[in-house]
Amino acid sequence: MFRASLAGWNEKRLRLWLVVFFLAVAIPTGILIRQAYSQLKWEAFHRHRVMAEELTTRIDRRLGELIDAEEARAFTDYAFLVVAGDPAASFVQRSPLSAYPLAAAIPGLIGYFQIDAQGQFTTPLLPQPGVQPLAYGISSRELDQRRTLQDRIQQILGQNRLVDATGTGVVGGKQSLPHAPPRNAADKPAVATYHAGKDVARSRVLESEQLAPQAAFDRLNEGDNKQQRKKQKLPRALGRVEDLQLDPRYQRGARDDVASTATQETAAPAEKRVLRKERSALPEQKLAMLDEVMAREAAAESGLRIRIFESEIDAFAFNVLDSGHFVLFRKVWRDGQRYIQGSLIEPQAFFRGVIESAFRPTALSQVTDLAVAFAGDVLSAFSGQASREYLSSTEELQGALLYQTRLSAPLNNLALIFSVTHLPAGPGSTVVTWVAAILLLVLCGGFYLMYRLGVGQIKLTRQQQDFVSAVSHELKTPLTSIRMYGEILREGWADEEKKKTYYEYIHDESERLSRLIANVLQLARMTRNDSNIDLKPMPVMKLMDNLRSKVSSQIERAGFKLNMTCEDDAGQAVIDVDADYFAQIVINLVDNATKFSAKADRRAIDIACRRQRDGTLQFSVRDYGPGVPKDQMKKIFALFYRSENELTRETVGTGIGLALVHQLALAMRGRVDVVNRDPGAEFRVSFAARDSLAVSSA
Repeated sequence: MFRASLAGWNEKRLRLWLVVFFLAVAIPTGILIRQAYSQLKWEAFHRHRVMAEELTTRIDRRLGELIDAEEARAFTDYAFLVVAGDPAASFVQRSPLSAYPLAAAIPGLIGYFQIDAQGQFTTPLLPQPGVQPLAYGISSRELDQRRTLQDRIQQILGQNRLVDATGTGVVGGKQSLPHAPPRNAADKPAVATYHAGKDVARSRVLESEQLAPQAAFDRLNEGDNKQQRKKQKLPRALGRVEDLQLDPRYQRGARDDVASTATQETAAPAEKRVLRKERSALPEQKLAMLDEVMAREAAAESGLRIRIFESEIDAFAFNVLDSGHFVLFRKVWRDGQRYIQGSLIEPQAFFRGVIESAFRPTALSQVTDLAVAFAGDVLSAFSGQASREYLSSTEELQGALLYQTRLSAPLNNLALIFSVTHLPAGPGSTVVTWVAAILLLVLCGGFYLMYRLGVGQIKLTRQQQDFVSAVSHELKTPLTSIRMYGEILREGWADEEKKKTYYEYIHDESERLSRLIANVLQLARMTRNDSNIDLKPMPVMKLMDNLRSKVSSQIERAGFKLNMTCEDDAGQAVIDVDADYFAQIVINLVDNATKFSAKADRRAIDIACRRQRDGTLQFSVRDYGPGVPKDQMKKIFALFYRSENELTRETVGTGIGLALVHQLALAMRGRVDVVNRDPGAEFRVSFAARDSLAVSSA
């Protein structure tokens, strides 16, 4: 059926349809594989996004704990000496912030400071005037080191025009006024009073006045300052967040997550702080501290202040100075005067100690870069590649945006930006890759085999058509000649001398027809696997005698000379063959030799038998014609193949003689090949041999 359907096809048409069929199968398969990879990529993105969210939560929790610890400090902790004990038995001792070297939990902490209402700068590093440092275990060398650190803190604050570097209360070159104009109604919030761990809310108006020497701290978080920051980046910033060329292709599928993140970012800091801690697992002392911190945050959000032991403490504020340092400060109202208490932090050490230390050990660091931005300025960036741990510009931040969020107040101007450098597809990608490779191999291999099969069937169909034409010609030509000579003999138009010639011609053509019909019938039996070969032990000498009687007349009538030779040791051997099929092999080889060497200078056919070194018996049929072209030596044994071009053919044939020789030799466990001789070609048929003595004894 398949062969019949390809009867009118050619190789070009077959290739075209196979290409169309291949594309019809390959394109949907490729789409499915691409979709599978996209799904794996999205799952990997979501997995790493969850990891980024968890990492951000840990960092935020850690920073929250540090801020909580700072907010828990009393007003008096920012002095060198504090009063400890109960009112009945109080005593003076050093403040916990007076330790040197600093033992603060905040990474990169430079030192603590306090600025009073007159703009006077102090630190808990040095005792108040009149206090002997040696009385509190401070040596002269340590005292010098403390003064050096205090000078550095004052220099940084003075460099950013927050205090006078000389400590005289002069800021910006002008003498500070002792008092500023009274605060307006908007600056007079109600007060929440906190006594002995109990929340008592009451409203009153603060009658204290804004102090001009501290006005620089009021401007740190004002809106006009933020707008100015957007126009002009910080000196130590790597660039602006808007300059990051991050691909947002994964963000389209994560809109729900982004909306959820935005909702979390806009939530109240006090509520987010509660979500970070499990209140039930905290002891009473820490729970009371937590309530105090939450009350301060709520007061800061609602405009209220907390009054603790006659002191009103605002929540901490966080900002970046022009010099690039971080400042964490709070406003404390005590006895109608305002104080600024806070600390200076080195940014890079802070990032390394809190953010990078949490980022590096995670698997997230292997595939992402992490940038830290403040109010739109990229302050630091950590690369996920081991070869470059830090990035020096925003141009080096490449890849797709994975996750972006802000931290909790007062660090809510700090944003963490995760970008994917390379996103692994996950364990499922291996299966998809192997399936894709196998499918590609099967498709390519299958279509190549289909193409080869189709081309073979097209060629076979053509050869069969040529075979039918050749058989028709082979049958028609001798039958016409036999009919013509038969009519001549029947009518008596030939004399006695010509009659003999006509009879011989009729006999030769009849033999030729018999061989042709025998070959066709044998081909039919071989095609049906119904050859019925009967292998019997036959002496080689007997086979050679039978061959002489069958091919001698055929060779002589063709005008050739027969030369038959057989070596003595070969003649004594025995081979297992079917005598009729063996004779058919030699007859076909002789017929092929006489046809293709008809114009040879030496018209002779040599039939020989010799024993090979490996013990096999080799029968050869040689002619002295033009030989076989090297590129056709393997093809001539193919079914229906004829060696010459149809337009230049001078010999006749059906293309099945040598194919039958090959198939019959294989059926009798032999082999056939051809070699070119000078001149002519020699066809060799080999069989396994055994001694005649072994046969007789058996």
